[in-house]
Amino acid sequence: MHEPIVWIRGERAGLGPFSSNLVDLYWQWEQDPGVLVGYGRQTPDSLENRREGFQHQARGTDDQLRFTVYDVTTDPPTPAGTTAVLIDHHVRTGEFVIQLGPASRGNGIGTEATRLTLDYAFHVTNLRCVHLSVLSPNLAAIRAYEKAGFRRIGERRNSGYWLGELANETLMDAIPADFPGPSAVRQAVESDR
Repeated sequence: MHEPIVWIRGERAGLGPFSSNLVDLYWQWEQDPGVLVGYGRQTPDSLENRREGFQHQARGTDDQLRFTVYDVTTDPPTPAGTTAVLIDHHVRTGEFVIQLGPASRGNGIGTEATRLTLDYAFHVTNLRCVHLSVLSPNLAAIRAYEKAGFRRIGERRNSGYWLGELANETLMDAIPADFPGPSAVRQAVESDR
C-alpha cells in the first residue's frame, strides 16, 4: 500500500486530494444514518449513482474545493472523511460541506479538517467569506464549526427535519479576519522556500 498524499496537515487531521480510489468509502460514509440525518437527507443513494456523481465532481474543479480528510495520527494516515467548498466566483464566497466516517467523529478531526479547509479557502483560493447551514439540533457540529472559526449569523426557521421532527437551520459564516490561525498553508509555503 502506498502512502497517501496529504497536502496540508495539523496535529490530528490532514487534507489530500479527492480520489476515485476512495469513492466506495465516500459512499459508505454518506449512507451512515448519522450523516443522512445531519444532512437532512431522507433516502440513501446507490453506489452506482455515487460513482457517477464522483465523475461529475472530479470534472468541476474550478468551482469547488474537494478534499479527502485524513487522520494523521495513524501511520500511514487513514481516510477519515471529506470536505468541500462550493465556490461562487462572482462574489468570492463559498459554501462549506463536511462528512466524517463514524470512527472519526468526536475526536477533533472534524474541527481541525474544517479549520484546514478554511485556511486553504482563504489563503490559496482567496475567498472572502465561507458559509454553511447546519440543522440546529446538531449541536456537536455547531460546536466544532465555532471552534474552527465559524460564527452564527442567523437561523432559517422550519427548513429541515431532524429525526422526524421539524427543525431550524443555523446559518454560520467565516471570514479571513476571523481565521483562528496559525495558517498551515502559510507554514507549508514558507517551508518550501
